[in-house]
Amino acid sequence: MLFRSERPMSNYSTENLRTVALVGHGGAGKTSLIEAMLMRTGAIAECGSIEKGTTVCDNDPQEKAVGHSLRTAVVHLDTAMPDLTPVRVHVIDTPGYPDYVGQALSALDAVKNVVVVIDAAKGIELMTRRMMKWAGRGGHCRMIVINKIDAEGVDLPKLLSELKEAFGDGVLPINLPAKGMTRVIDCFDRDTGESDIMTVSDVHRAFIERVVEVDDATMEKYLEEGDADPSTLHAPITKALREGHIIPVCFTSAKNLIGIRDLIKVIIRHMPAPVEANAAPFVDAQGNPVHIAPDPDQPVIARVFKVVSDPFVGKIGVFRVHRGRIKAGTELYAGDAKKPFKVVHPLLLQGKNTADTDELHAGDIGALSKVDDLYYGCVLHSDPADAGIVLPRPPYPRPMFGLAIEPARRGDESRMGEVLQKMLAEDPTLAVDHDVQLNETVLRGLTEMHVRTVLERMKDQFKLEVTTSAPSVPYRETIGAAAEGHARHKKQTGGAGQFGEVFLKVEPLPRGAGFEFVDRVKGGVIPFNLIPAVEKGVREVLATGYMAGYPITDIRVTVYDGKSHPVDSKEVAFVAAGRKAMLDALAKAQPQILEPIVEIAVSAPESTMGAITGDIAARRGQVQGTDNLAPGVMEIKALVPLSELTGYAARLHALTQGAGAFTMDLADYHTVPAQKAQELASHYQRKDEED
Repeated sequence: MLFRSERPMSNYSTENLRTVALVGHGGAGKTSLIEAMLMRTGAIAECGSIEKGTTVCDNDPQEKAVGHSLRTAVVHLDTAMPDLTPVRVHVIDTPGYPDYVGQALSALDAVKNVVVVIDAAKGIELMTRRMMKWAGRGGHCRMIVINKIDAEGVDLPKLLSELKEAFGDGVLPINLPAKGMTRVIDCFDRDTGESDIMTVSDVHRAFIERVVEVDDATMEKYLEEGDADPSTLHAPITKALREGHIIPVCFTSAKNLIGIRDLIKVIIRHMPAPVEANAAPFVDAQGNPVHIAPDPDQPVIARVFKVVSDPFVGKIGVFRVHRGRIKAGTELYAGDAKKPFKVVHPLLLQGKNTADTDELHAGDIGALSKVDDLYYGCVLHSDPADAGIVLPRPPYPRPMFGLAIEPARRGDESRMGEVLQKMLAEDPTLAVDHDVQLNETVLRGLTEMHVRTVLERMKDQFKLEVTTSAPSVPYRETIGAAAEGHARHKKQTGGAGQFGEVFLKVEPLPRGAGFEFVDRVKGGVIPFNLIPAVEKGVREVLATGYMAGYPITDIRVTVYDGKSHPVDSKEVAFVAAGRKAMLDALAKAQPQILEPIVEIAVSAPESTMGAITGDIAARRGQVQGTDNLAPGVMEIKALVPLSELTGYAARLHALTQGAGAFTMDLADYHTVPAQKAQELASHYQRKDEED
C-alpha cells in the first residue's frame, strides 16, 4: 500500500535534474546502495535493512519475505553539496534476478543514465552483461559501481581488468579506494594521492585522455599543454558518455557508507542532465522519428513506464516527463484517448510513500493516482495534435514458461480475469493465453519463479487463489510440400439444397510467415461474394489442425477454380467445400508437427559445466556455445525444445547447488522427430467430414 505525505515538495529546473537506474545482478547491493544515498542526502535518518525488511525500496511484503527486489521502486534525492548547484536525482531501483528482467528493462525507458552495480567479490555475472548490453543499445550513458569493496578476498585490479576486457577500453576508474578500503579518492580533479590499488596520477591521466578524444579542440589544447583543467571538461565528458566512449567506474561499500558521497557527486557533476543526454527515440503514428526536446515551456509529453494496481489506492501510473510541465489542473490525454482527464495531484515517489508537488518539469519522474486511463507505455500529452506519438518498447524476452490456471473457488472466473488484467498492466513480460477448444487459461512469464511470484501476489494482495497444472505445449502444424485439393459439397434435403465446389492449392511458406490466402478464381465460377466463405472453411481447418489438432501455420492457400449453382450455392455450402478441399490437400502435402524451440542461456560455476551440458543433451538440446563470464563462472547457450524444460529450474538448482541461473526466449519452431509426431497424433481424433 502507498502512503501519501501532504507536504508539498519544492521544484527543480530541468537543468538541475538527473535520472538514474541502478541495475545489475541480484545481490550486488543496489537496494542497499540507494539506502546509503538516501541517508547521505538526509532523506532518511538511518539505513534500513534488507534482512529486516525496512528498506525504502523493498517495501512490498513479498519482497520482504524473499529478501530481494521483485519490482522497480522510485526514490528521489534532493542534494546540496559544497560548490555544486542543488540537484534532484530520481533513482530507480530494479530487480536483479533474470526472472524479473522485464521490470529492469521498463526502467530504462524512464532514465538517461544507467548505473550497473557489481559485487566486488562475485565480479561479472549474468545480468551484468545483459544490462550493460541493453543500456548500450538504448543509447544510455553508463557507469559502473563496484560495491562491497571491503569484503574479504576481493581482487579489484583483476576485476577492473576483466571489466575492460568485457566492455571495452572506455571502462576507466574515476575514483579509487584508499586507506585500507575505508574511503575513496577522487581521480578526476586530483592527480596526486595514495590509493590501495593503483597510482592516482596514472588513473587521472588515462581518464582525462579518454575524455578529450571526443573533442578535437580540447584534444589539440591537451596535446599542446600536456594537461587539461578538469573544470573545463563538462561538455567533452557528457559527449563521451552519450557516445559510450567512456564508462566511469566508482567504488563503494553501501554497508559501511564508503564512497557514497563521492558517487552522488559523480552523478550530479558528470552524468548528463535531460538537456544534455541522448533524446528518447519517439516516433509518430507512421513510424517517423519525432524529436522531443526537454523544453518545460512546450506542450506536455510524458510516458508511463510503471503501473501499480493497489487494492486500497487504485491504479497508480508512474511516468517520466519528457517535455512541458505537469501541475494540478493540467489536462492530459492518455495515448489515443479522445477525452482528456484533469490532473488532481502530481506526486513524487519515495518508495511506497508519495508526496504532493506543485509541478513536475521535463526530466522529472512522477506519478498520478486513480486515473484508470493510464497503462504501461501510454504517452500522456496536453496537445491533441500529439496523439499517435509513442516510444517503442524495448525488445523484451518472450514469456515462454507457462502454468495452466483456474480459480480454486467456483464463481471466481470473472474475477480471475480482472485480476489477471491488473497483473498484465504491471508487467510487460507476462502474457495470458486462452485456448477455447481446451478451455485452458495459461499464465506465461519468463521463468517458473516469475510466474509463481505473480500467483503468490494474486493470492496475498487480491485474495484470489488458483490451482495450477502443466499447460499444453504450443505445438503447431505445417506442410512440407505443395499439393492440390478438391471437394464438392452437395446436399439436397427437399426444397433449396446446398452446392459448392472448390479447387485449391497449398504451398509451404518460410518459418514465421503465418498464413496467406490468395484468390485466383477467374470467370466468376465461384461468385466473388462467396470467396470469403471458402476462406472461412480454410481457416476452420487451420485452427483445428490436421495431424494432431494444433493450429496450422506457414502456409499459402490459393483458390483457383470451382463451380456454383444459381440457386443452391450459398455461404454454408462454400464453407463446407473449402474445409473439405483443404483437408484433401493437406493429406497430400506432407503434413508435419512443429515444436517451439527456445534458446536458453545458463550461467553456472565452471565445475558444473559437464553435468549441465549432459542434462541439456538428455533434453534433446543442442549446445550453441560457451562464454567466460568471470573467473570460475561460465555461460552456456543452447537450443532446447520447450516441452523438455519442465522442471528445469529445480534440476539446475540441484546440479549447481543453487549457484546456477538461466533465461530463455523463443528461438524458432522445428519439426518434431517422427516418433514424437506419431505420439502426438495418436491422441487426436479428427472429426470426419460428411456430405
